[in-house]
Amino acid sequence: MLFLAVFCGFLAEYQLEHTIEHQRAKVYAKGMVENLESDTTELKEIIIRGEFAKNYLDSFLTLITAKDFNQIPTGKLYFYGLWGGYLRGFEPNDATFQQMKNSGSIRYFKNRELEQTIGKYDQILRSMRRLQDFDQFIQLEIRKVRAKIFDFHFNDQANRVVQQHVYRNFNQEAIDSFMLTNPPLLTQDKIVINEYAELCRSRSLRQQLNNSIQALNLAKEIIVMLKEEFHLK
Repeated sequence: MLFLAVFCGFLAEYQLEHTIEHQRAKVYAKGMVENLESDTTELKEIIIRGEFAKNYLDSFLTLITAKDFNQIPTGKLYFYGLWGGYLRGFEPNDATFQQMKNSGSIRYFKNRELEQTIGKYDQILRSMRRLQDFDQFIQLEIRKVRAKIFDFHFNDQANRVVQQHVYRNFNQEAIDSFMLTNPPLLTQDKIVINEYAELCRSRSLRQQLNNSIQALNLAKEIIVMLKEEFHLK
């Protein structure tokens, strides 16, 4: 009888601990879903802008490779060349995950597939940070060389075209209208132009875009898994 009482007490304590862990896991899951939903919103915007940056920078490199620099309308050079300095970093909203990882609470998630997918998401985020740190250095060098070629006043006009007619409300006609203008360049020195082109070629916009797409897909997958696992709305 004594053994049975002790055994029953053990079972009750085990069940209580299991219940408490499940409740804690559900709280963490809810917080993580909220964090990830915030991440997906930001990643979608990064992907949209990243597509523009990659394509327009490719257009710039193709343009100066195919033609003599002095035969290209300077409006095109200002517009396409602007994208060499593009930078849009990503700071994940990972407060819940970091709290779980630091406290060892990730063990509350018993679903092995879920745990592995979260690990993959964390890994791609770390890869994104490393690439962003490296690319930021190149981007700063690009801005220095760009200032030797493009007049700030007209560069600012090109930037306003991007903000208004690429990001806010895409308008190809307005973009084309700017590219047909011929604002003056500060220099057409081939050495400076070549330096700028080589720096632009060193940008990792394509890989950043691929990483962002992968991160978005993983974030969506984790959200679905967490909602199913813990019956979240």
